[in-house]
Amino acid sequence: MSGSTIIPIAVLLIMFAAVVAIVTSYFKLQRHRADAAALTEYRKLAEQVTTNQQAMNERLAELSDRVKAVEKLLQSVG
Repeated sequence: MSGSTIIPIAVLLIMFAAVVAIVTSYFKLQRHRADAAALTEYRKLAEQVTTNQQAMNERLAELSDRVKAVEKLLQSVG
């Protein structure tokens, strides 16, 4: 192969490598965006779970107080 055929082949290989790098970067970016969207949904879900858990704890504390009141009432009657 002479020098005149090596240069076009090298240029084509460099261009091909650049296209592969661009396509790979694009798909990595798309995957990152999907992961970010999923992470946002998980954060919202975690906030909802925390809120619901706090409400449940408050309700359990209220029920515990009511059970104690009923126990006191039963002890005073019995």
